[in-house]
Amino acid sequence: MKVTISSEGDLTRVEVEGSIDGKTAPQVREEIQPALEKTQKLILDMSKVDYLSSAGLRLILMLYREFTAKNGKLVLIGVSPEIRAVMSHTGFLNFFTLADSQQEALRAIA
Repeated sequence: MKVTISSEGDLTRVEVEGSIDGKTAPQVREEIQPALEKTQKLILDMSKVDYLSSAGLRLILMLYREFTAKNGKLVLIGVSPEIRAVMSHTGFLNFFTLADSQQEALRAIA
């Protein structure tokens, strides 16, 4: 599991690489928490996420709830067809704005 965080102004971009499961979800949360407290706009790049368990779904749902509570914006980019299918079956897709590219995410979050 690898997490890369970059910020520019009020926008934070988090890139996650690997699997997000019961073991790694708390680690991802811990690594990105300081950045979350400072931003109103978050792009979560999941293009290198190869597996998302129920713990991973819970993590991104918690991110959604936090950003919604503070009137922030969250956009997911690079969500694989397999993960989209899981999110669709569980009803999670309805909560999120998804984008296929960085440019599309920037337009959605503006």
